[in-house]
Amino acid sequence: MKYRQIGKWGVRLSCLGIGSYLTFGLKVDDETTKEIIKVAYENGINFIDTSNAYANGAAEEALGRCLSNFSRSSLFILTKAFYPMGLGPNDRGLSAKHIKEQCEASLRRLKMEYIDVYMCHRPDSKTPLEETIRALEDLTRQGKILYWGVSEWMPDQIVKAQSVAKEVGARPMIINEPRYSLLYRYPELDIFPTTLAEGIGNVNFSPLAHGMLTGKYLPGKSAPKGTRAADLDINEDIMGLYWTEENKQKGQELAKIANDLGVSAVQLAITWCLKHPAITSVILGIRTVEQMKENLKAVDIDITEDLMEVLDKLYPAPKKRPAAPTG
Repeated sequence: MKYRQIGKWGVRLSCLGIGSYLTFGLKVDDETTKEIIKVAYENGINFIDTSNAYANGAAEEALGRCLSNFSRSSLFILTKAFYPMGLGPNDRGLSAKHIKEQCEASLRRLKMEYIDVYMCHRPDSKTPLEETIRALEDLTRQGKILYWGVSEWMPDQIVKAQSVAKEVGARPMIINEPRYSLLYRYPELDIFPTTLAEGIGNVNFSPLAHGMLTGKYLPGKSAPKGTRAADLDINEDIMGLYWTEENKQKGQELAKIANDLGVSAVQLAITWCLKHPAITSVILGIRTVEQMKENLKAVDIDITEDLMEVLDKLYPAPKKRPAAPTG
């Protein structure tokens, strides 16, 4: 396994991380979860990403049950707050009240004394940044979190947050979590230049575009049974963002390129993400031990500049973002 610092900061993450969105506590049972984590840990992965909102707390609970036998100091745990966790008017957002209460709830579910990174899952236009950042600073001083970060914030929001943190004497954010893949390259336009300038690391989610980059979806065919795209419970993102005949055809071309290299489309798509200098770690959505073992091989693939040009031609970088950010 290879390790990278989070931006300019001292802590080091494995360049592959384990995600829990739509998997642990929802589609993956505890026995399989334990086996996936065991294989990941034995191969050097120290980074696990989750959220209070994933399966309404069940993902954190599953991790709490499955991580109890691991050394806490050998793990780097990231969880989040923002989305509704109840029906009350204060059961959502980034107010000081919600942040404090949800951090404590996450600690109980995870069965841990502290969280390595506590993340603002989305921006909250109804709460002043000063309130949010002071609440995060309070949690840091109490020893409940070590660092904080954001997910799916725009560049101006990131820069403003860093400025406010400095103004109020709080610790700055160290990490950002964007959607990023061959099929979603918008962070290259603005997010990555901003985070590189600010010394912020990036851990990206959805490196396989919800499975669209695996090559398993065939042009002119519906989604095979058992795949994410065929699961009505969890296929909203892939259907809304990527499900086109053009993208299915490109997936076949990507699979051929990978096959000619002696690797899988999955491995190549993950390795491509790691090629960008702004990326600290790629978050993997794993449902089986076999997937975990296949994904691990991505760290050993070398992408040449010639291959990068081929992939750029197949999945060209966008010239601008859509009118409103998707996802």
